[in-house]
Amino acid sequence: MIVRISSGIPGLDKLVGGGGGSFAENTVTLVYGPPKVGKSVFSYQFAFEGLRNNEPCLYISTDYGLKDIERNIANFGWNLDEYIENESFYFIDAISTIAGVEVESKPNYFLSSVHNPTDIMVKLGMAMRQIISKSPRFRSVLDSLTTLMAFNDEVLIVRVLTVYIMRIKESGGTAIVTYTEGSASSKVENMLKAIVDNIIHLDGENLTIEAMIGGGKVKGQYDITPKGIVVD
Repeated sequence: MIVRISSGIPGLDKLVGGGGGSFAENTVTLVYGPPKVGKSVFSYQFAFEGLRNNEPCLYISTDYGLKDIERNIANFGWNLDEYIENESFYFIDAISTIAGVEVESKPNYFLSSVHNPTDIMVKLGMAMRQIISKSPRFRSVLDSLTTLMAFNDEVLIVRVLTVYIMRIKESGGTAIVTYTEGSASSKVENMLKAIVDNIIHLDGENLTIEAMIGGGKVKGQYDITPKGIVVD
């Protein structure tokens, strides 16, 4: 029996599993599409849904520091303060070092760099050891592969993603990975799609499930609202 978990987007859960959840537990989903179509918003909803259900979240950000993520999420009415303080939200910040931003040290905050994917994986291991000591189920987000590819060899990032997926699955996690369509070669893009379990495409109007464990290809319209992504 496939155990499904909620995406945080009720319309998507209904579209995929009749309301019982979208993602098969312990899988990795690639959410991709053009710029500015809601890929990060999708990630915020997925992460916050887990936190609300007592599932720790490990969030790797290559575009925004922690304060920016807190602000972005708060724009939709969700507050991370409680989850940062009780150490159920873990954050790997891969951008602040090159942006020259001063950061406050926290036990669940890990500073890394988009220039050093190996160090990001080291910090991943450190964070996951803390997480799995607290919970057998957790969520993870890697947002986004696009920025990593801008600073590193594309094929190297495919290998890094492979390691990420292996570690998440071995530890019992369920993850979202975002990627901007067309930012890598078609060969690399196909490689990304081949190593994940589920594939969701966003185009600004339609959400298309191109591949999903335990489900077929489906499409639904969506909007980005003050409450996040809403799927019709």
